[in-house]
Amino acid sequence: MTSRLRQFEDHGIITRTAYAEIPPRVEYRLTPLGEGLREVLEAMAAWAESVPAEPRPASSRGATKTTAG
Repeated sequence: MTSRLRQFEDHGIITRTAYAEIPPRVEYRLTPLGEGLREVLEAMAAWAESVPAEPRPASSRGATKTTAG
């Protein structure tokens, strides 16, 4: 996650503010560029919440069985 946040920061999507506190605290905010992605990010969050928590069996993911001949 830290790597992704740094990439977003490098691309100007978020800003990072670190506070010299104990315990350390870091705050991330969307930049104006990032605000332009808000609808997309909210749609992605809604999708992620709709995905089942339990992994599905391979057979329901479209995997095919192979047989040794």
